Amino acid sequence: MDEKKKKMERSLPRFLKDDIEALLKGIENNSSVLDCLYNEVQGSINLAFYGNEITKEQADYLREEYLGWEV
Repeated sequence: MDEKKKKMERSLPRFLKDDIEALLKGIENNSSVLDCLYNEVQGSINLAFYGNEITKEQADYLREEYLGWEV
C-alpha cells in the first residue's frame, strides 16, 4: 500500500470501509448490482464527510480512488 493511500484510509469509519470492501468485491466478482454498491460508497463518503468523520481531502481522495471522479 502506498503512503498516500495509507494516510487517506487510516481513520475511515467502519461503515465506509465496509462499503468500499463490498464495492471492490463486487467489481472482482462482476456483480449485477455494481450501481448499488457504487451508490453506497458515494453515500457513505458523504455521510462521513458531513458528519465530520473524514476530511475534505480524504473525501476527495476516496471519490477519485473508488468512484473515478475527477475532483
